[in-house]
Amino acid sequence: MASERLERRLAAVVAADVADYGRLMRVNDERTLADLKSVRRTLILPAVTVHRGRIVKTVGGEMLLEFPSAVDAAQCAVEVQRGMAARNVPVPENARIEFRIGIHLGDVMIDENDIFGDGVNIAARLEKLAEPGGICVSDDAHRQIRGKISAGFDDLGPQTLKNIAEPMRAWRIRIGSEAAPAPVPGPAKASAPPNRPVALPDIPSIAVLPFQNMSGDPEQEYFADGMVEEIITALSRFKSLFVIARNSSFAYKGKAVDIKQVGRELGVRYVLEGSVRKAAGRVRITTQLIEAEGGTHIWADRYDRAIDDIG
Repeated sequence: MASERLERRLAAVVAADVADYGRLMRVNDERTLADLKSVRRTLILPAVTVHRGRIVKTVGGEMLLEFPSAVDAAQCAVEVQRGMAARNVPVPENARIEFRIGIHLGDVMIDENDIFGDGVNIAARLEKLAEPGGICVSDDAHRQIRGKISAGFDDLGPQTLKNIAEPMRAWRIRIGSEAAPAPVPGPAKASAPPNRPVALPDIPSIAVLPFQNMSGDPEQEYFADGMVEEIITALSRFKSLFVIARNSSFAYKGKAVDIKQVGRELGVRYVLEGSVRKAAGRVRITTQLIEAEGGTHIWADRYDRAIDDIG
């Protein structure tokens, strides 16, 4: 009987691993697992879905993702790392979940829903080169994504990867605003302070902050949050606009914010903020668009409607 022919395809493979996962589990395994589950549900899965990818499998602190293009894979990885940086702001350094991410564009073999081959192995080896909170990509992936994502790159030069026959050139995606010296593979380094500036994308970028509930009724928080989620979803449909994920912008919920600081931390040019007042069958929504660096109000408006008109 002839052996069954394996399906092959070209794919962008993302390998991610929680830095220092063993220590986090030893210190508090219940908290670590709960935090990781929350991150996957509220940040990673939505980002993967938006960028047309799929989660192939998760094992402990490791994840394997597949995307139809390197650009989708890189955009998702940058969004996740920026979201994690914002999420970790109030978390003590020794309790933070930080991912190392590797990306490669290559041939993979498919067996049911799993993927195998050098495409997967190279992504996993590149992940080991990344710092906590960082992303490392192969030269093949870099050729496809350069100039197409809102981040710069540092050339790491040829790297010898375990069980890979020839040295491969690798690149680090520079998520921060300044290029740092290329890291030398070795022990994981401490992550940078959470309030470091993030690079501005090459395209218009915006963060929609949680709207303030002006109704005096805590039950209306759900309505206000839902309104913001709808705005984020609508804006995300524009490919020419870089929109910060809900999980990142909602890290500022309930806090007195400095718009300039928000712009620096999230790496956006514009911030949309507003308020919602719902009473007596009517809802009033006020919004204002602010240029983050200068704190200049660009546009503002007010919408006063009957509840039945809100769709």
